[in-house]
Amino acid sequence: MSEEHYFSQTPNTEFRPKEISVELDGRKVSVTTAASVFSPDHVDTGTKVLLEHIDQVPPSGNLLDVGCGWGAIALALALHSPLANVWAIDINERSLELTRINAARLGLTNIKVCRPEEVPADLVFCGIWSNPPIRVGKDSLHEILQTWLPRLETDAEAFLVVQKNLGADSLHRWLEAELPAEFSTIRVDTAKSFRVLRVKNRG
Repeated sequence: MSEEHYFSQTPNTEFRPKEISVELDGRKVSVTTAASVFSPDHVDTGTKVLLEHIDQVPPSGNLLDVGCGWGAIALALALHSPLANVWAIDINERSLELTRINAARLGLTNIKVCRPEEVPADLVFCGIWSNPPIRVGKDSLHEILQTWLPRLETDAEAFLVVQKNLGADSLHRWLEAELPAEFSTIRVDTAKSFRVLRVKNRG
């Protein structure tokens, strides 16, 4: 599969759903995936590293997964914090369809799956969790992060996982330089060639 496929709004490959077994929030579950979405065969290593910090997820409020793919992060957030509203966004229609299928399959009614422009403009978040699409290129990635990170509530945090050799440290520096002054960025973990960055709105 070419890397560009999962950035397409409407993938051209035939939709052939398949079931895989994964672990999310400490429990084994079966989910549906398909070609032309990110990491269709397993929970990717970066996401696993990110979800090792799931104990930091607020128990309630609006949470956001930017670039949800088939739903690994959003599903884990919804399982961990059943009183929260988890917004799962992506531009890939197949990703959105699979996340909806998986939320229904796991009986999760606290996930709202939609395109980015369908999120209410005045909505703010008590937490943002993302394995952001680094390979879309710096300009597009920066635009994505500048769109969503400033929508953190005061004292709320975002957790981002980025591979070291794909620019984690340069992204860290960019976040410190470009986000509003009340935002701080620190590295909270390094594991398996990935960095986990925590962005906080200090208010």
